[in-house]
Amino acid sequence: MDAMKWFSTFLRKNYARYAFAFALVTIVALCFIVNPIISGTIIDEVIIGGEYKMLPILIIIFVSVTIFRSIIKYAYALIFERASQGMLFEMRDYVYRRLLEQDFSFYNKNRTGDLMSRQTGDMEAIRHFTAWTVYNVFDNVLIFLIAIVMIFIVDYRLALCIICVIPLTAITTAKQLKAIKPAFHKIRTQFSSLTAFVQENIGGNRVVKAFTRENYEITKFNKENDDYRDAEINAAMIWRRYVPLFEFFVAASTIVLYLAGGIMVIRDMITLGQLVMVNGYIWMINNPLRMAGWLANDYQRFVTSVEKIYSTIDVEPNIKELDGPYQIPKLKGGVVFRGVTYVIDGEEVLKDINFTVLPGQTVGIIGATGSGKSTLMNLLCRFYDPTDGDILIDRVNLKNYDLRSLRGNIGMAMQDVFLFSDTIEGNIAYGNPGCTFEEVKAAAVIANADEFIMKMPEQYDTIVGERGVGLSGGQKQRVSLARALLKEPAIVILDDTTSAVDMETESIIQDSLKHLGKRTAFLIAHRISSIKDADLILVLEEGRIVESGTHEELLSEKGYYHKVFNHQYGEFDSY
Repeated sequence: MDAMKWFSTFLRKNYARYAFAFALVTIVALCFIVNPIISGTIIDEVIIGGEYKMLPILIIIFVSVTIFRSIIKYAYALIFERASQGMLFEMRDYVYRRLLEQDFSFYNKNRTGDLMSRQTGDMEAIRHFTAWTVYNVFDNVLIFLIAIVMIFIVDYRLALCIICVIPLTAITTAKQLKAIKPAFHKIRTQFSSLTAFVQENIGGNRVVKAFTRENYEITKFNKENDDYRDAEINAAMIWRRYVPLFEFFVAASTIVLYLAGGIMVIRDMITLGQLVMVNGYIWMINNPLRMAGWLANDYQRFVTSVEKIYSTIDVEPNIKELDGPYQIPKLKGGVVFRGVTYVIDGEEVLKDINFTVLPGQTVGIIGATGSGKSTLMNLLCRFYDPTDGDILIDRVNLKNYDLRSLRGNIGMAMQDVFLFSDTIEGNIAYGNPGCTFEEVKAAAVIANADEFIMKMPEQYDTIVGERGVGLSGGQKQRVSLARALLKEPAIVILDDTTSAVDMETESIIQDSLKHLGKRTAFLIAHRISSIKDADLILVLEEGRIVESGTHEELLSEKGYYHKVFNHQYGEFDSY
């Protein structure tokens, strides 16, 4: 399926509305026949022929047709707008759903600003085309054809003289469309880049201020802004070369009418009223000629936007479910990694990972930055699929599970804490929106978050800013931990969750976690204190498990774990 076929699937749902609206456009176009006929009749029959009794009737017809045409035009403009908004609603909803279906690798390759521009600027270009441009194209083509037919009916010789400019107009329009397409692609690309830059800098405004880099960022913004302006001006320069040509063709057709028509009136080949009638129809020809360049621009903007949106959503997620996936309401939590290797962009992130975790056990994971700790847990949540090897939960391969069922059984407090612009209660209850307030408070108590929440102005109803602005790093981590625990998952993953809290708070959280009941827990940490009581500790180095065992076993091996322990606690002979 190409971009335009994809777009037509949304258009098809509104065919009835568009068909009715186009019928009204046709009626309005046919009404344009009347006024030139009345004008010509007034000249020949009333002014020259002296039939003054006809004048009131002709004026009534003229006014009535004009009013009728205005009412119908208002009606179909409203129908087109409603149809376009309905279609855009469905398209925007579909695109958003497709974005949510994408996996981590998709968002690693696409900037947020680019995706935002698909839902804003590109959608608006489509709305403008389907609400205004489409009926103007149809209206102008229809009026143009009707005018040509009527001029032929009045006098075919005069018609042949006038239509000589039509081939020139068609050739010019085709050239403009060809020249403007890459320019509009450039505009959409630069708009996406500008949006991405602004989004990133607004999100990182605290870093900008902390390093007093306002002038530097303004300079970078000006560069992006200049590139976008230049892209728009480049497109404007292209159609500016063609619009004067359309105006020239309009003037040429008018000159031809006055020269040829005047000579024919003088020679009594046509009446003066017929010349006036043709002059009325010449407007019906000239207006479409004037509009041709503008409508061609709008059409190319529309095509470019559809292609941009389609290229974004026409990406199949790497993570796919099998037909008839395995669904289970509650997992036990047994985990097996068997020969798991993960390679991305030619780089081996994890290599031959093997370990077994029994249901209810706690696993500590430690290692240097970039050793693959978070990637290990991302594979367990099936945010990525391993390049080689298998991951099993309760003896079932991860790929056989229904994704919602799998992730619904995993509670994850991520390293990069993200809180929504919502109440604290809403953020904690995000994974279990049907829970009671008592359950929210209980999770907050376990995460040692209840105390600071109760000191806030609105307590659990306090609104936190975007990404948790207004809370400290430790407070955000505790809210994130409460959110993960509220799901009552079979598997809990805490990715360096206590790194931003003090030792006393960490100790309280660790004690609370011991009373969570029988659930499997994975604790990623840099502090030995966070994982020393784990049933199994995995030490990762450059994507490999180099040590594994309990705290005492690893210390006795005198390896990496022992070295980290000494750095954090000093030299001890007993522990």
